[in-house]
Amino acid sequence: MTLTDKINRTARKVPSWPIYVAGTLPLLWLVFLLFTGGLGVDPVKSLEHRLGEIGLQFLVASLAVTPLCRYARLNLIKFRRAIGLLAFYYVLLHVLVWLLLDMQLIWSEILKDLYKRPYIFIGMVGFLALIPLALTSNDYSIKKMGAAAWRKLHKLAYLAGIAGALHYMMLVKAWPIEPILYCAAVAALLLIRAEWSLQRRLAAAAQAAQ
Repeated sequence: MTLTDKINRTARKVPSWPIYVAGTLPLLWLVFLLFTGGLGVDPVKSLEHRLGEIGLQFLVASLAVTPLCRYARLNLIKFRRAIGLLAFYYVLLHVLVWLLLDMQLIWSEILKDLYKRPYIFIGMVGFLALIPLALTSNDYSIKKMGAAAWRKLHKLAYLAGIAGALHYMMLVKAWPIEPILYCAAVAALLLIRAEWSLQRRLAAAAQAAQ
């Protein structure tokens, strides 16, 4: 039995709820740092940025689940919903910290920032793309919408991933390696998805031609 087989066998026995528990640990650590002065001279900005980065990490992880299953035979599909919802929760907290603590709900300044700072607008696009995904990440929505329509809607995750990665890169206003890696990861996952779509179309065309 290979290591992948052992991981898959173990994963089948593990419920999804430990993923949510483990996913809250970074938040608890950030709260601890916030109240102990561990977030530096500008704790609000630091908290805001770290929440957004963790949200992006979970989002990229959720997008990587299917390619890992197909290419590495690592089946973590049952945890994809939990990982995706954790991505949404962290991005939501990121937005709330910006609105409530950073901008203090001064809507004139919020709208001005959205207009003057393209990275904020792009980040908001990514957040808005995540909302319908979070609302429909349940068995009832799959049954109500139908699997095909549900899968089509959840392709918005790639829009959210692209927007999140660009938001991060534009935010830092430089070329550090970490934002570049996020952009590269999302681009690679999107190209993989595009290749699968092309293969399906070619197979369908070949079948129709027979």
